[in-house]
Amino acid sequence: MQYRDAQPGDPVISELSYKIDDNRVVLRWQWPEGAAVVYIAKESSDPSAGEQNEGRGLPPFSSLKLFTREEYKAAGSYRDRIEGFGRVRYTVYPAVREDGDTLVICQQDRANQLELSTGRAKIRYAVQHKKGWFRSRKTVQIQVRAEVPVPQEALCYVKKRGGYPADREDGTLYPFTAPFAAGRNVLPTIEVGGDEYVRLFFTDGQKYGTIYELVPE
Repeated sequence: MQYRDAQPGDPVISELSYKIDDNRVVLRWQWPEGAAVVYIAKESSDPSAGEQNEGRGLPPFSSLKLFTREEYKAAGSYRDRIEGFGRVRYTVYPAVREDGDTLVICQQDRANQLELSTGRAKIRYAVQHKKGWFRSRKTVQIQVRAEVPVPQEALCYVKKRGGYPADREDGTLYPFTAPFAAGRNVLPTIEVGGDEYVRLFFTDGQKYGTIYELVPE
């Protein structure tokens, strides 16, 4: 078995689409003539899975799932159970036999690939400000309850004088130094000025807001 870039006359996948049906992803595509089987790759495309780049390698053959034309005809689709939250990339590779070897066809047009969201995991947080008698400064306690593990680079806290910050740029931004486990995370207290306030934000709302939902408590 080996990968090969699509050549003129090779079968290729087209009209790849999906829908979410209860707890399953349903994939459909135009099955190409000349291919009795396809191999399906499923990969996480979340930022939390590591930075994705255009030069990443092809998936190992051991991770591919064989799916036959007859199975597709019988079911009218390919169905896969949804597990967890986040963004997932599916790639459907047509395959042919040549000279006793299986050739898995890579399409440069990426018409055989799509990404979808299986939902956003909730990150609930609470920020408690406490000021003692006759003290000019106060302590801040941050608690985070996450449905899934969250990388430290996804969140930050912002400190502002005179009121709560409205966004990540409305004050002084501080990164977190450790990832958040699934469940309850109680962070060490921090000390701020008596007229300073703290709130949590995504470091990049466009990047992380598609897979997590930040909910104040």
